[in-house]
Amino acid sequence: MKKWVGAASVVALLLLTLGTPNWSQSQPQPLSFGVIIWRSPTLTAQFWNPILRYVSDKSGVLLQLKVAQTGPEHTAMVRRGDYHFLYSNHNFIKENEESGYRVFARSQEEAGTGEIVVLKDSPIRSLADLQGQEVVFPHTAAFYGYHLPMDALLRKGIQVKVHFAGNQEGAMGQLKAGRAIAAGVNAEVMRAFAQRENIAYRTLWSSEKYLSLALSALPSVPADTVKAVREAFLKMADDPEGAKVLAASANVLKQATPMRFVASKDSEFDNMRKFYRTTLVKVELQ
Repeated sequence: MKKWVGAASVVALLLLTLGTPNWSQSQPQPLSFGVIIWRSPTLTAQFWNPILRYVSDKSGVLLQLKVAQTGPEHTAMVRRGDYHFLYSNHNFIKENEESGYRVFARSQEEAGTGEIVVLKDSPIRSLADLQGQEVVFPHTAAFYGYHLPMDALLRKGIQVKVHFAGNQEGAMGQLKAGRAIAAGVNAEVMRAFAQRENIAYRTLWSSEKYLSLALSALPSVPADTVKAVREAFLKMADDPEGAKVLAASANVLKQATPMRFVASKDSEFDNMRKFYRTTLVKVELQ
């Protein structure tokens, strides 16, 4: 299986060596906040660092962004409990459930879908047309961009030549450049990318809807700490200062609507857990 791996270097501020989380009352240290790597490290930092500064100020809990270089690495870090707080869906993978992350909030955005897309002028008109064709995906740990689309292809008996680009937008860039005939993508990220990069595309297949990403905390983080962070996220959009930060971050990605966080719980993600227990895709772990 040939792989295309993004060559972008990781920004220094993302390479945080906090180690395995251990809470210390006597020597409070920044708590690691892990974010799934959908976009480049630079865009991830530009989007999340202002939000985390706001939440840190309001909650009194110092949060520090920690981003893995690859999706599979992120999966392994979730499984080991390397993050105190998490914005991801990799904690719902069957093999990662023992890490015990507890959901406390999520984005208010509508449930997301995985898609298989082609450029608008592509001769490909159906999934069957992809038989034997080159299809690019983000990486082996991508729920929307790989697990859902590949599961659909396998259930229809469609064999494709699989390539990986490193992250969501990397796969979209390969499609734009004509290096693959189709791409497995997160529908929301694809829409934003297409708008920003001015490309036209068509959707060949779309999955059922799944709630996107959850804000979760490691069980060892004290309840009052989790509560303070949770309240800061939930009230952010209604605070003029917080709304300004969210709008600025949305502008980084050219999102039409800034994020808003709402209360959530583990049971809202049960269909994602069910998928991981029944999928035909082998979930590769580091």
